[in-house]
Amino acid sequence: MQALDDLNKKLDILLKKYAASEAENKRLKDTVAKQEKAVAELTKKLASLENGMVSVHLGPAVGDEEKDNMRKQLDTVIGEIDKILNTLND
Repeated sequence: MQALDDLNKKLDILLKKYAASEAENKRLKDTVAKQEKAVAELTKKLASLENGMVSVHLGPAVGDEEKDNMRKQLDTVIGEIDKILNTLND
């Protein structure tokens, strides 16, 4: 009887660990889905900014200050995408 009780306790422990693992798995999948959505939004924003830069042509008509502002915006967006991609890879 003692062996059966020990086996039952071990089974309970394993079931609790399994339930915790399943909950963690679901939480991680939700996190990945949110981050993939954020990456998609940032990619869309980046494409929009790139289109804006192409339409402006960054020629002599555009001042240096405007060029710097556009570069800063692009750097910010690219930095955010890099952060999200690094988080997804972890």
